[in-house]
Amino acid sequence: MERSPIKDIEIKHLLQNVLVDEINSHEIFMKSINSSYYYEGYTEYNIEDL
Repeated sequence: MERSPIKDIEIKHLLQNVLVDEINSHEIFMKSINSSYYYEGYTEYNIEDL
């Protein structure tokens, strides 16, 4: 197994800056689903319209 050339402390720093405190927020959950579908190429539906 090879070691990653990327330092894990850099990844931890980047992730720490984008984490939210509202883990149980319905709105954030729905936005996450939209983002996931958009990443996969599904743009026909918006979760807010369903």
